[in-house]
Parts: sequence; structure tokens; C-alpha cells
Amino acid sequence: MKNFILIFLLFLTSGYFAQEKISSVMTLSEYLGYVKNYHPIVKQAKLVINESEAKLLKSRGAFDPKIEVDFNKKQFKDKEYYNKLNAAFKIPTYYGIEFKANFENNDGYYLNPENTVPTDGLYSAGVSVSLLNGLLINKRMAALKQAKFFLNQAKEDQQILVNEILYNASLAYFNWLKTYYENNVYIDFLNNAKIRFKATKRAFFEGDKPAIDTTEAGITLKNRQLNLEKSRIKLVKSSLELSNFLWLNDNTPVELQNSIIPDTTTIYNVDKTFNIALFNNADFDIENHPKIKSLEYKIKSLNIDKNLKMNNLLPKLDVQYNFLTENKNEINSLNTQNYKAGINFKLPLFLRKERGDLKLSKIKLQDTKFENEVAKVVIKNKINAIQQELASYVLQNNLTKDIVKDYGILLKAEDRKFFLGESSLFLVNYREVKLIEAKLKAIELEYTFFKTKASLFKATAISMNE
Repeated sequence: MKNFILIFLLFLTSGYFAQEKISSVMTLSEYLGYVKNYHPIVKQAKLVINESEAKLLKSRGAFDPKIEVDFNKKQFKDKEYYNKLNAAFKIPTYYGIEFKANFENNDGYYLNPENTVPTDGLYSAGVSVSLLNGLLINKRMAALKQAKFFLNQAKEDQQILVNEILYNASLAYFNWLKTYYENNVYIDFLNNAKIRFKATKRAFFEGDKPAIDTTEAGITLKNRQLNLEKSRIKLVKSSLELSNFLWLNDNTPVELQNSIIPDTTTIYNVDKTFNIALFNNADFDIENHPKIKSLEYKIKSLNIDKNLKMNNLLPKLDVQYNFLTENKNEINSLNTQNYKAGINFKLPLFLRKERGDLKLSKIKLQDTKFENEVAKVVIKNKINAIQQELASYVLQNNLTKDIVKDYGILLKAEDRKFFLGESSLFLVNYREVKLIEAKLKAIELEYTFFKTKASLFKATAISMNE
């Protein structure tokens, strides 16, 4: 990879290679590795995990200890109405329990009698508990659990998104390879047309061929030149489409240079590159598919939400108890004789809001479960269809190779007969056109075969080899 990047940068900064017409092969593995490391959308996919980690950190912040200070003072016409200080240290726990230490110091001419405390202030230590609604699950607990599931879900979704980018990038590479093959075919047959035109022209001057043959050979030559120009434009367009996936580490787009060519041995290493060489339907575990795992985490998160909504049906019963003392240095001064306690009870009579929220959460949960089951069937059937398609391509490829070979034999025989004066230029051109068509069909078939391999990689969502 490092060698490839170095060569790539040299192509960008120097015309030496272009002048010497040295070609450098870019393999599918190198290309996809480059996309995986530097493409902005792949980097963007990693931000999803960073965002989920930040949300997890945020939800954990709900359990951070807190220091609170509340100070109020009122002075009017040289008279101090009140001077109130209330400082507290709170420690929330995972369940609906909160520990609290408090210091209160109040004085003033118009101070409310219930706020009167000893001269040196009043200390308290206690606990508040939610006994029904909020004990086993509450918003803080639910948010933390869901944040953990969201993080795991984000990792699976990232794998799916990265594979989607690699899939699209591989299609661009295969199209580039296809147009490269087609261009080479037209180059070869253009050379044949040039040779045949020169030979026909020479035979005409020698009196062995009629003038009409030189006209026909010239038309064939121009057609080959026209086809070559069309294929060259297609190759240029495919290379530009490929360049859409090539970026440098500093988010700078890169344009593919003409001296870089695709790997013509791609068919032998495509399985290794996609990490599907050992893939087997019998060993494939649908439960480990990123899409299914992502939905499973979503279901777990929705279960937490459902439990929270069920908990909201319970009455709200919060109790608190605080020991009071005016001497902070003596622990024994904290006793049941001096205390501050309270109870808060709340229960909506009809619970229509709570019951509605619970019903909606159950519907969302059931909907996601249905989606999960459908996704399993769709993925299995898609993989099965792709594998059957690949098996068919093996047979089609063998037949296409035989057809190309046979057309090549027919063309050579017809060409030999033509130069021996036993055939016409029309038949030679006809045989050659059929051979060109067969070769282009073979190239198109290989392209479709590569696309199907990429589809298998995408459907299985297997992590690509580094």
C-alpha cells in the first residue's frame, strides 16, 4: 500500500512516467484499501461511533456527584431582611436512591421562622428514595442502558455503511476494468484493419484485387477507428468515476492518471480481496450479520423504553430522611431525635398519558421485531440467489470462451482463404465482427460476474481483508 501511494503521488507531481509511458498496475485490493482508509464518507461513518460514545458519556453524567449552592440576601433601608445560604453535596446512584449532605445558615430580621437555624448553621445528612415509580428503572437508568445499546448499534451500522462504500467503489473499478478490456479489443482489431487495408491496397496495385475491395477495407478501417474513439471516451469516463473514490489523507481528491491501469488478473484474487473465498451457506450465521445485530440492539433499546413506560404506570412515592446536627465534628450528634423527613405521593387517576405511551412503545417494539424477521429471510434468500447466479456464471463463462475460440478459428481460416483469393473481404469482415461481438460479450459477462461477487460481499456484510 505504501509503495502504491508513493507511486501515485509521483504521478501527480511529475510528468516523467507519462513521458516514458510506463504503466503501473493498481490492483483491486490496493484500490479498496485506499478507499477504506481515506474516503471522506468512510471517515464520516466513524464519526457515528464517536457521536454514540459522546452520548454514552453524556448519559453517565446523570450519575455524577453534584455540588449545589443557593444564596439569597435582601437589604432595604439599612435593614437586613434575610440572608440565606444553602449548600448541598448530592450523590445519585444507579437505582432511585440519592445520598445528600447539606449545610444551611440563615439569619435576618424578616426571616421565615421555619428557616431559623443555630448561629453556626445547621448540618444534615440523609437519603431520598423513590419506592415505586423510579426505583427499578428511571429516565437516568434507561438513558444509560440505551446509550450502550446505541453505541453497539452504531458499530454495526458503520460496518454496513463502509461495506456500501466499498461495494460502490468496487463497481467503479470493475467498470474501469471492463472499458479497459474493450479498448484493448478495439486497438487490436484496428491494427488488423490497418494491415488488411494496406494488403488490399497493395493487391489492388498489383492487379490481384478489385478497387471495390480497397473501398470496403477503408470503410472497415474507419469503423474500427470510430469504435476505438468511442471506447477511449468510455475508458476516460470510467477512470473519472473511479477517481470519485480516490482521496488523499488530507481530504484532497485525486484524479487517476493515464499511466495507471487495472489489474487484468483480478478474476483470480477477487474472492480473497472481498474475504469471501471460504464463504459457505451452511456455515453462515445470520445472527452475526451486522444488519441483524443492529436490529437486535434496537430491539433491546426499545425493550428498555417499554419497561420505563410500564414503570410510569406505578404511583410516584418519594421519601426522604435527613439527620440534623449543629456540630459537624461529632458523628454521635446524628440521631433520630433531630431529623427532617418528607413523603411525596402522586398518582394520575386515569393514567391515559402513561397507558398511551406504553401502547406506542409496544407497537414500536413489535414493528422492529417484524422488521428483524423479514430482514433475516431477505438476506438469506438474497445470498442464496447470488450463489446460484455465480454458479451459472461459471457455465456461461466456459461457453463464452469456447464461442470466442471458435470465432477466432473461423476468422483465421477466412482470412487465409481471402489472401489465397478463395474468399471475399465481406466474409472476412463478417467473421471479424462476430469475433468482436463475442469478445465484448465475454467482457460484459465477466463484468457481470464481478458485480455479482461484489453483491455477495455486500449481502453478507463481511469485513474486507486489510
